Amino acid sequence: MRAPAWLIVVALSGCGPIEYVNQVTRGASNAVAGARAANAEKLSPYYWTRAVEYLHQARVLAAHSDFQAANRFGRLSKEAAEKAKEEALAGGAPKPPGDVEAPPTPAVPVKPEPVPASSPETKP
Repeated sequence: MRAPAWLIVVALSGCGPIEYVNQVTRGASNAVAGARAANAEKLSPYYWTRAVEYLHQARVLAAHSDFQAANRFGRLSKEAAEKAKEEALAGGAPKPPGDVEAPPTPAVPVKPEPVPASSPETKP
């Protein structure tokens, strides 16, 4: 007896490795690539690092055939990458309150004017 094609598709849609390919290989990897293109490495370092590390952990877990955990880390990676891209496109991570930038230092050091030892009017 032959199973209908739709039954095979339904049976495989919940399969761990199939879901891993959709969740991690396509979704999270593309989201991290999009964040990289938005320069999130520099403009949103917290979410960028989070996205990259979660993606790495998802791949490690998939290598150990723990696809349920790999999918969970892939989902977290995708969310962090989307947040990093959003933050990078908005101009970078917000500064913490009270974080004051130091004034720019002059390019050329300024020498103080020498002070004369005596004024010309007081010559003997």
